[in-house]
Amino acid sequence: MKLDVQTLAGKKSGSVDLADAVFGNEPRKDILHRMVRYQLAKRQAGTHKVQERGEVSKTTKRIGKQKGGGTARHGNGSVSQFRGGAKAHGPRVRSHAFDLPKKVRAMALRHALSAKVVSKELIIIDDAALKSPKTAELRTQLEKLGVTNGLVVGGSTIDENFAKAARNIPNIDVLPSQGANVYDILKRHTLVLTKQAVEDLEARLT
Repeated sequence: MKLDVQTLAGKKSGSVDLADAVFGNEPRKDILHRMVRYQLAKRQAGTHKVQERGEVSKTTKRIGKQKGGGTARHGNGSVSQFRGGAKAHGPRVRSHAFDLPKKVRAMALRHALSAKVVSKELIIIDDAALKSPKTAELRTQLEKLGVTNGLVVGGSTIDENFAKAARNIPNIDVLPSQGANVYDILKRHTLVLTKQAVEDLEARLT
């Protein structure tokens, strides 16, 4: 599969052959859904916590008489039905992460890249580099490419000037090739890959 390569200025700069094994799959929504759930579960902090019976400092003296009070026979004030009492079966600190096979994770990334090709939301540029970290200049160049909400994936390292200029533009994310992931690809409307990013992703996924 051939795709045109453009410069940041929006001019044509040759073409590139995309590997069908990486960019030519029929996207499966179930695989993408599993991967997004896996990523979001791993990101969840899991630090929610409430006090349980053993952690509440309340009187252990019997509340009222055992008989004749006309109310229930309560032993102490730490139970959940009293104000300031413990929570029964409340949330505890834990990890929300679950396992997903490595082959499924790799397949999901291939399907996410293929989904951008199918929906014609993939742009290939020769390089993501700027001479100076000018946000206005980069915004103008991205608008020429038709990118207002997108993810730019560079090579193994990101040009410092490009990263500085891009971080002030809303809805534009920048990642190195090893950081490319399903959630960030699907979150943005347009995926912009450099030629080096294409080579790195093909080497990683084939």
